Amino acid sequence: MPTTHADGSNAMRVVYSTIGGEEIRRVLEQDFEVGPVDDCTLLQTGFNDIYYVTLKDGQRCVARLSSRLERGLPNVDYETALLQHLRLAGAAVAAPWKAKSGALSIEVTVPEGARSLVVFDFLPGEPPGDDLTDIAAMGAELARIHVLSQDYEGPASNYRLDFDHLLRRPLARLLALRALDEEVREMLGSIARSLEERIATLDNLKPIACHGDCHGWNTHMSDGPGGTRVASFFDFDDGGPGYLAYDLAVYLWNNLLGGQLERPDEKTEAKWRHFVSGYRSVAPIPPADFEAIMAFVAIRHFWLMGEFANRIDRMGLGVFRGPWFRENFELVNQWHSRTTPDV
Repeated sequence: MPTTHADGSNAMRVVYSTIGGEEIRRVLEQDFEVGPVDDCTLLQTGFNDIYYVTLKDGQRCVARLSSRLERGLPNVDYETALLQHLRLAGAAVAAPWKAKSGALSIEVTVPEGARSLVVFDFLPGEPPGDDLTDIAAMGAELARIHVLSQDYEGPASNYRLDFDHLLRRPLARLLALRALDEEVREMLGSIARSLEERIATLDNLKPIACHGDCHGWNTHMSDGPGGTRVASFFDFDDGGPGYLAYDLAVYLWNNLLGGQLERPDEKTEAKWRHFVSGYRSVAPIPPADFEAIMAFVAIRHFWLMGEFANRIDRMGLGVFRGPWFRENFELVNQWHSRTTPDV
């Protein structure tokens, strides 16, 4: 027998739906200034659904259908306005396209409710990978983004990337999971307490508009004038006002996690050195912020796992039950007590 809900309906609650490319194509042609669409194909699912779009005139763009989040509304108004500001200021970013209404996003009704749809520039190229010249260019462009965002005056962010957002609330979401055994709970609590003690010593950290996810895969490299390399950034949906040390830490975190490293090896040190040198070629990193980076490397992992917990109804418990979850937090336990690798 179907379940009868309080409103008398028999419909089951939809947690997450995947919308076909043809449906998104119709919305784009109806609501955005894109003209006829030749093809719209789902490129990837994950925290958001991304569609690769080819227009009849040969142009390409990317459509993103944002996830519905337990923590609250996606930060689309802030994100798109900041990107528009940055593009006008000369930053290499994937700017949003306007809808016919003049808005930078629209709300699309899907089975689980309303989700935000945004259209962005298509960025050619590939991530920097292990190329040290490209990594330095990425660090330099991140610094330019931080500098150029200082006079942003658009819609306020729904979120501040503070310690509540990055550590405390993610920890609470993790500890609410029944799947975690007591030993893992104790480990998470112990690491978090140590991080809280370290946080208490972090004074005068520099505030900036964080990209929020500069791990190397949200940047595409292309050839610029005179043989230069251009690092173009996209995927700002986890950004917001936050700390310089956090935005820098995400790149180091990704390299340590990807290599399952307690401390940087020679390859990671070289990549980190070029990333930091590139950043410093445009803007300074105050000593207090540089010292704080390793604490934020550990905090970053709490944030990410909290985001998985935030989506537990559609992504499942598997990630929290396997050895991967425990082993990665054993790395976090090593990271938080170390000093930032010198450059």
